[in-house]
Amino acid sequence: MTVAVPLAHAGHGAAGPAWLPLFPVAVLAGGYLLAAVRDPRGWDHRRTAAWLVGCALLALAVGPLAQTSGDPRGHMAQHLLLGMLAPLGLVLGAPVTLLLHVAPAPMRRLVGRLLRARPLHLLAHPVTAALLSTGGLALVLLTPLYAAAERHPALHHGVHLHYLAAGYLFAWSLAGPDPAPRRPALAVRVGALLTAAAGHAVLAKYLYAQAETLPPGLTDRDPEAFRSAAQLMYYGGDLAELLLAVALFATWYHCRRPRTRPSPPASIKRLASPRAEP
Repeated sequence: MTVAVPLAHAGHGAAGPAWLPLFPVAVLAGGYLLAAVRDPRGWDHRRTAAWLVGCALLALAVGPLAQTSGDPRGHMAQHLLLGMLAPLGLVLGAPVTLLLHVAPAPMRRLVGRLLRARPLHLLAHPVTAALLSTGGLALVLLTPLYAAAERHPALHHGVHLHYLAAGYLFAWSLAGPDPAPRRPALAVRVGALLTAAAGHAVLAKYLYAQAETLPPGLTDRDPEAFRSAAQLMYYGGDLAELLLAVALFATWYHCRRPRTRPSPPASIKRLASPRAEP
């Protein structure tokens, strides 16, 4: 699995103030902390730590690393954070569960309807999410979309958002602790993770072998820099996938072990079903 791709985009930082991308990250962190403090049941500090780590990785990706221009290795590190590592931290923060704890009743009902909606079940299926992430990577690397994103800042930021959303969706479909009705069985999720990881490795090796011509459409390229970026994508992706696998089995074990705590509130219990358990 990967959502990381080196988008060389020299000059894109001039599209707005350097601090502007950090503002939504600060909103995410602050809003979560406020909700955690307001949780009448007492929120798990480990979830808060995971969310803040995810936000910190996002801030690193859109802050310091965003200022690197012309070096595919810097951009690869940026997108590994945006698309693979940060989403895992955000998912492990269980934001939907926290929202169900602190939101008013109308909002909880709306969230419940959304989680039970069939379009979301299709979109959040591990196979679909793997196609969105790994398929998005292949689309950028193997088509002129890479070069187009280099020339157009709006498209570049749109690709960033897609990778972040696809990475979050994939991590949530595999290892999310939030309620997820009709979540597939463990074997399906493990299969999706292994398949996506294999696709990621093949693409990284192909980029390394074809650094003279990939991504297409570039007028100025440094093949050695792209080979280094491909190596970072390969080994960095392996690390991210290993962490995702650990989170997947930890979530599965947590949901299967005997419960000693009080039953969850009705707003969450209604979203769970035998098929929804990991």
